[in-house]
Amino acid sequence: PLHTHSPLRFFAVIPCAGFGSRAGTATPKQYQSIAGLPMVVHTLQSFAGVTRLAKGILVVAPDDVHMDGVLAAHPQPLFTLSRTGGATRAESVLAGLHELVAQGANEADWVLVHDAARCLVTSEQINALIDACQNDAVGGLLAHKLADTLKVEVNGRVDQTVDRADKWLAQTPQMFRIGVLLRALEQVGSAVTDEASAIEAVGLHPLLVPGDAQNFKVTYPEDFALAAAILNSRQ
Repeated sequence: PLHTHSPLRFFAVIPCAGFGSRAGTATPKQYQSIAGLPMVVHTLQSFAGVTRLAKGILVVAPDDVHMDGVLAAHPQPLFTLSRTGGATRAESVLAGLHELVAQGANEADWVLVHDAARCLVTSEQINALIDACQNDAVGGLLAHKLADTLKVEVNGRVDQTVDRADKWLAQTPQMFRIGVLLRALEQVGSAVTDEASAIEAVGLHPLLVPGDAQNFKVTYPEDFALAAAILNSRQ
């Protein structure tokens, strides 16, 4: 049984140790300027607007040479910098969870894990996830119901069409109890690509919380212009 702590608190972990090779940028994509700010700053500002968050851990690679300058120019008092990022996203998240526990977070507290490259998330979406999950037995994630027809490919050709009726695109944040997520990641290993997959692997069923199509992960070169257009339209 988890040790109980009242009131339960909400924390954030943002893994930021990757390079983003598919983006085609000379430096890690999270530091590329979008609508006048480094991508990661837009992400951090959205979390800063969620007053219920007690603390955040920003996990970067041990040899990161960019984040100190970004934080000096754009201070983020909610977040503590941790240079414990690993080779995979799961390793970086696990390092962030250990850092939270070391700084006094309780296993029963909630953690919201978010992709640094989902810079279009809003404080309202984060709050909606907290509202939906804070009384749930498992926790959950923002997700967007699939609108497009889904194809299975074999050798560059369509092999079959998949029923989309029950298909969702997983987004972040993903929100689970710190202790449950920590043990799930330790048990499952570093191959999982999101926290919900680790939770599913230990037999639990995360809640799907409707998100927004604009909360996409900036991945490819053409995504930067679209993200900039959306951010500029919000000004």
